[in-house]
Amino acid sequence: MLRDRHEIDQFFITIQSLASKMDSELAHIDLLLDDEVIFQAIKHDLAQRYPQTIRTGRPSTPVEVILRMLVLKRLYGWSYEQTEQQVSDSLVLRRFCRLYFESVPDDTVLIRWARRIQPQTLEMLNDRVTTIATQWKLTRGRKLRTDGTVVETNIHYPTDSSLLYDGVRVLSRTLQQAQQVLRATATLAKDVFRDRTRSAKRAARQIGRQAQRGQEALKATYCRLLRTAQASLRQAQIVREGLIAQADEAADAVRERLDTFLPRVAQVIDQAKRRIVDEEHVPAGEKLVSLFEPHTQIIQRGKPQHETEFGHKVWLDEVDGGIISGFRVLDGNPADTEQWQPSLDHHVQQFARPPDLASADRGVHSAANERYAQALGVRRVVLPKPGAKSEARRQYERQRWFRRGRRWQAGIEGRISVVKRKHGLGRCLDHGPDGFGRWVGWGVIAANLAVMGHALAA
Repeated sequence: MLRDRHEIDQFFITIQSLASKMDSELAHIDLLLDDEVIFQAIKHDLAQRYPQTIRTGRPSTPVEVILRMLVLKRLYGWSYEQTEQQVSDSLVLRRFCRLYFESVPDDTVLIRWARRIQPQTLEMLNDRVTTIATQWKLTRGRKLRTDGTVVETNIHYPTDSSLLYDGVRVLSRTLQQAQQVLRATATLAKDVFRDRTRSAKRAARQIGRQAQRGQEALKATYCRLLRTAQASLRQAQIVREGLIAQADEAADAVRERLDTFLPRVAQVIDQAKRRIVDEEHVPAGEKLVSLFEPHTQIIQRGKPQHETEFGHKVWLDEVDGGIISGFRVLDGNPADTEQWQPSLDHHVQQFARPPDLASADRGVHSAANERYAQALGVRRVVLPKPGAKSEARRQYERQRWFRRGRRWQAGIEGRISVVKRKHGLGRCLDHGPDGFGRWVGWGVIAANLAVMGHALAA
């Protein structure tokens, strides 16, 4: 049964206030999280865990506790296990999480509840946090600056050899599980369950050593690794038929795992064969760069230090006061010019008025974008034009307000740096596309709460 809150324990509050005082910034974040709209949004998602979660079953960890522990986790960059330990050991954090003398939920319990919260809910929560910041006069929405960054997925650098080795390793491991599950193994030859991990690992290492020696030797070793991967794929397909024939709960679980990885391994084999053996150029959109995070995309932004990145492009909108008023996880690597109009539209929806000043980098500039902002009512549009400029354009960009807008725009790089270093947007440690959306959403919300707590404490 889903519970809202623990009953307030005044005795605990008295002891905690005598023992230690809550940090001023954390105290203000505590007040911000008392918002009923935020609470009800989280409760709605948690209530979807089972059909009768709200009415039946054992008393759950309260919604309020889950919300506050998840905020603490991203606020301080802790793991789930560290969050459990820190809250358990601190009277201040126990009071912040409204746990009092109750037991702290286990990290695995927190993980299961956290997965119920949807990325769309977190986008809505960030809009609500921005509304609260406006009500408390921490921002007025008079200025808007926007820019994009890449949040990487938690994968190793993808090479054909490493992906083929991953495929053989995963299939061999699953075949060992299938061998334990299948009772009528007499119908399947013993060789069907052969573990080819060592052979694949040896070939992958040899490819790494031969990388500088010449293409012919490299191709021969790649062909051997491809044959090993194809043999593992054939074995897995045979075993899958045996699992279907057995048709019990354990067999179905292993079969579902094979159904997940078989098409991915087949795609890795196909793209490696096309690139290495057939010497064909494989477009980025047709490549799979991770068996475990297949949603990962190849992003090339022309940055000298990060020529190629693997993850998703995330677009951030920041208003005056340091509040990230909006964020979007983009599909693929669209042109920056396409993000200007959605950012302005979201700002108008959020603040019920266009900003007085809107700025972005030169990659966002286009005549259509400038006209759109002016038609919307933006008085000062700061979009520097790339490349050669006419004398009239140079004079336009030399105006004092335009130069001030350019200096203000540079501040979003600092904001992006903070959310990457402090709030985890450098690399996503969650899994799957929904996990990626949750990771970005909690990082942005935690960054906004930190800014608001600091401003209110000051």
